[in-house]
Amino acid sequence: MANSTTSQSPDSHHEKDSNDSNNSNDVKFLTDEEINKFLDDLDHNNDGLIDYSEVEDKLDKVHAEIIGPKALAHHNLHAHDKDSEGDRDNAARHKFLRSIMRSEKNRIPRQEFFSTVKSWEIPSMQQDQANTDAQDEYMRRLGWPRRIRSYLAVHGPELGFLALVVAMQLAFGIWQLVKYLTGEYYTAGFGWGVVLAKTCAGALYPTFFFLVLSMSRYFATFMRRWYYVSRFINWDVSQSFHIRMSCIALALATLHAIGHLGGSFVWGSRKENEPAVGILLGEDKIPRPYIEYVRSLPGFTGITALGLFWLLAGTSMPPVRRWSYEVFQMGHLLMFPILGLLMAHGTAGLFQWPMFGYWLAFPTLLVLVERTVRVFCGFHGIKATLQILDGETVSIKAKIPSERIWKYRAGQYVFLQVPAISRWQWHPFTVSTCIGNEMQLHIKTDGGWTSSLRKLGKEGGGKTDITIGINGPFGAPAQRFNDFSHSIIVGAGIGVTPFSGILADLQERDDMEHNGPTLDVTFSREDKVMDTMTRGRDQRLETINYAKDYRRVDFHWMVRDKNSLVWLSDLLNRVSHSQHWHKEHDDAANERHLDIRIHTHVTQKRKEIVTHVYRWLLEKHRTPEHPASPLTGLLNKTQFGRPDFVRILDTHYEEMKKFKAATMKGEDDQDEEFKIGVFFCGTPMIGEILADRCRLLSARGREDGSKIEYHFMMEVF
Repeated sequence: MANSTTSQSPDSHHEKDSNDSNNSNDVKFLTDEEINKFLDDLDHNNDGLIDYSEVEDKLDKVHAEIIGPKALAHHNLHAHDKDSEGDRDNAARHKFLRSIMRSEKNRIPRQEFFSTVKSWEIPSMQQDQANTDAQDEYMRRLGWPRRIRSYLAVHGPELGFLALVVAMQLAFGIWQLVKYLTGEYYTAGFGWGVVLAKTCAGALYPTFFFLVLSMSRYFATFMRRWYYVSRFINWDVSQSFHIRMSCIALALATLHAIGHLGGSFVWGSRKENEPAVGILLGEDKIPRPYIEYVRSLPGFTGITALGLFWLLAGTSMPPVRRWSYEVFQMGHLLMFPILGLLMAHGTAGLFQWPMFGYWLAFPTLLVLVERTVRVFCGFHGIKATLQILDGETVSIKAKIPSERIWKYRAGQYVFLQVPAISRWQWHPFTVSTCIGNEMQLHIKTDGGWTSSLRKLGKEGGGKTDITIGINGPFGAPAQRFNDFSHSIIVGAGIGVTPFSGILADLQERDDMEHNGPTLDVTFSREDKVMDTMTRGRDQRLETINYAKDYRRVDFHWMVRDKNSLVWLSDLLNRVSHSQHWHKEHDDAANERHLDIRIHTHVTQKRKEIVTHVYRWLLEKHRTPEHPASPLTGLLNKTQFGRPDFVRILDTHYEEMKKFKAATMKGEDDQDEEFKIGVFFCGTPMIGEILADRCRLLSARGREDGSKIEYHFMMEVF
């Protein structure tokens, strides 16, 4: 009975406040203690008065701490240039200070300023801790059956695939171990070495198969056509899987060599073991000295392949990659002679029928064809336009030649080569938008090669024509994204960029179909401040007639630091701008088609109350001239602290019930299942909460007759 109570309690978490996730009643504002602590930091001389200079000085310090030395264009409060632009920004800065002080006086009594601070409605620092505690409490109160189901929803398929790989390694390794350990003449002729070498060889068969197969991006792209196959074989972590398998293969290959060089070759060359050797290899093979084993086809191919394997591993180390990417890439070309030597290694068939070549043939052919295509793509240049967007981002636009057989889509990725930088370097980047045959990439310039790309743009005056090589496209996450008219996307870090590209592409197509602003048009400085966080309240659901193709996407993006938001601000702002335009014009026609709601969350905690308060003030400060946040550069509001996804999903469920009631009037429509896709990439705990919540809300939909279903999709962006 107790267990039953435990399993039910999380379902009622925040139930009473589920009508509006943005309702001010849900937010705990600064406590009196926090406000007094903030005022103590401002009132340096303890005279009971808050000076304008004290507020300004603290703003300067906090601004320097948060923004850092590399302030971008949207950080418009702290320009001290002597030109007219600098004067305007200084005026904006002082206007900001006066707006938060709400007085033209230079000295304000502490109690009066206390009331002013309280009116700012800054969330308490305890709010984030409360959300963190709520998440921990939610997981603690889950019954074990639900916790296991949630864990398996996040990790299950990947663990299943890893179990398959390990099982195959063990199966073939044990098979070889038993065969050579129990064989009548194997240990008599070649001793312990043949058992060790052949056991490792058995495990190497599936290891090398999956190792080489993980290098084929075309194969992964093709297999993404089947969602459940992609869930079982997580192609998105193929790089980390490839590295782990390489380490295992190198260890097994080294042990295999030790078994032969230190064991079987020594035993096989001894005179007393010649009878057993003759039975296994043939009478014409004895006597056989140690050097003959080394000179044999299996001997020299194995030793050479192992040496090249260690050389490849050395050139793959992170310090080498940072030192010279060309050395890193050229080192990886050693895999082709290694694979050729390994195929030849077992062809002598000394102990058993040669099978290693058959394990390697299929994946090697895939990789060989893929790399050959990449070489040809490198010499088939495409004209493109390189443009510097801001201090951290550049974009590349190109028209894909009509002879390319693959269809390019937003959210996929391509390998990009710029011969003006290096003909031999290829780097993967996400396709931001692709309409027709015109493709656009957004690139964060925080590395050596990307910095060279920015330098190339500067040499062309900020916008220049270049020649590029494109290899791809390759598989994108969320293959089932288009299966749902309503979706929730939850992601963390810069790895969520494929979905930002999908959103931008959706928005541009909507603009083209419904005469909206194009994404190439920069938003006007006179536009109103756009708040995609607070749109879509309940009353709008009741008063607006939605188009038949209405689609809603809730995009939740969590980053630890606000700088992770900056480089995609241009892309997201263009989506926000179009959404604002459609809100004004589509509502006038009483019809909506695409509704994208962008929610960004900065989870980094600030220990100092002054930093916490000023961070919120900077985020909330918007003007007609600067509608974007001075802090993040985004038009949408950014929340600080961990989001409460229990409340977010509960609120979404209530809104979907009202949406369904407003748009599906007939009995047949009401009886139809209403499916919502929840796509997630992030920390396991949040994934487990989302998986459990999706299951509970789907059960609630069956119980109350709304038939709303939430389908949890684990992704790696």
